Amino acid sequence: MLLIGLTGSIATGKSTVSSLLSSPPYNLPIIDADILARKVVEPGTRGYNAIVKYFGPTTPDLLVAPSDTMPEAGPDGKGRPLNRPALGRRVFGDSDERKKDRNVLNGIVHPEVRWEMFKGVVGNYLRGHWAVVLDIPLLFESGLDRYCGTAVVVAVSDPEIQMKRLRARDAHLTAEDAENRVRSQTDVRVKAKRAEARGSGRGLVLWNDGSKEELQVQVDAALTQLKTQSPGWWSYLLLACPPLAVAVAAWRLWDNARINKEWEEFKKQTKQKL
Repeated sequence: MLLIGLTGSIATGKSTVSSLLSSPPYNLPIIDADILARKVVEPGTRGYNAIVKYFGPTTPDLLVAPSDTMPEAGPDGKGRPLNRPALGRRVFGDSDERKKDRNVLNGIVHPEVRWEMFKGVVGNYLRGHWAVVLDIPLLFESGLDRYCGTAVVVAVSDPEIQMKRLRARDAHLTAEDAENRVRSQTDVRVKAKRAEARGSGRGLVLWNDGSKEELQVQVDAALTQLKTQSPGWWSYLLLACPPLAVAVAAWRLWDNARINKEWEEFKKQTKQKL
């Protein structure tokens, strides 16, 4: 089974591509890291308790305020839900303090999300799917790209397009809030270069500066290429022979480690030239 790592940056169109891939004619199963990230911090979970313990004393509005419809102990007695805008203001930005808080938050959420993703991947493998999409905003940053046969980046070449789409989508954001959210992530054009550095078929870039129809054409071409490289019969063979599936997964892990090492060396050489 082919693991397709799908990433991008905020407001570049990753969710649009994910929706296209989950719909006919592709019907690919999607494991969405954002959805899982919400699931693992629901009231009563280990993630929720850890976030409240760390951020609660210094973030008075960390939880949704009590109201007629939101009791003090939460709707199910496990606690009030997280106030995501307040938590976002605490961790988004490029100051040292916000980077530290963001690292703490990621250290709480990421392990829980990875476990949920692992269960999802195994389930789809057992159901015989030829491919599964791992929709992960921080695919490269989290190191999860090393498990993927292909990394797909949805990018825009013009930063202004990204900012315009973000402000249109999230009207409550100020210009400063929007800029902080964009700057808190790796530049999507850097992600695109990293995907291209993986080589043909191992890394793909979908440039989303235009219309949804133009994006659809790129998605069609990408899926045609990937199906040629990883046909359905190969998935059934891996399902029928688990030791072969383990061997293929181990080889991909090793090869991706090699690719990432070459990327880090490339970044080092580029930095030395500046």
